[in-house]
Amino acid sequence: MTAGGTRPLIGVLALQGDFREHEAALAACGTASAEVRTRAQLEAVDGLIIPGGESTTIARLLLAYELMEPLRERIHAGMPIWGTCAGAILLANDVPGLDRPPLGVMDISVARNAFGRQIDSFEADLDVSGLEGGPMHAVFIRAPVITRVGPGVDVLARLSDGRVVAAREGRLLATSFHPELTQDGRMHLLFAAMVADAARTEAA
Repeated sequence: MTAGGTRPLIGVLALQGDFREHEAALAACGTASAEVRTRAQLEAVDGLIIPGGESTTIARLLLAYELMEPLRERIHAGMPIWGTCAGAILLANDVPGLDRPPLGVMDISVARNAFGRQIDSFEADLDVSGLEGGPMHAVFIRAPVITRVGPGVDVLARLSDGRVVAAREGRLLATSFHPELTQDGRMHLLFAAMVADAARTEAA
């Protein structure tokens, strides 16, 4: 982890899903990243992105790689986490139909595959709270939707019909869409700022 003024290191959970796209997006933003598959690798990073993929598969692999409890411990200790699509599902404390327990660390309810199958994927322009520069073009692929937010959760973005697709609770960030599949790096920069702020706080 950071020490002596070095820049924060963002981990990308690399068990399944589009982790390489997140690594490329972070590199484009000038942010250092590392793949995380082991507990030692998890301990070496200052923040973690849980990518899109298959939520049930990632949940099973977290258990198989003995990462579920260590990851919960890091989150409870204050490590920033960003879940995109499947990652958002795993952060939630209420996910109907998931065949393995999620991390359950964020006070949200999430409906899986809320928009249908892969063929029903779509794109939309979103106004994201906290992002300057106008709407963000968002890609939704077999996307979930956040159906409930707890009292400590801030809604960051909604679709035109009002459904919530991005939220933040302290150092936890969840998005239903895939910023790593566009050339817009603002969400990655937002998360990098969250990680840097957490690292400064811990170092103080």
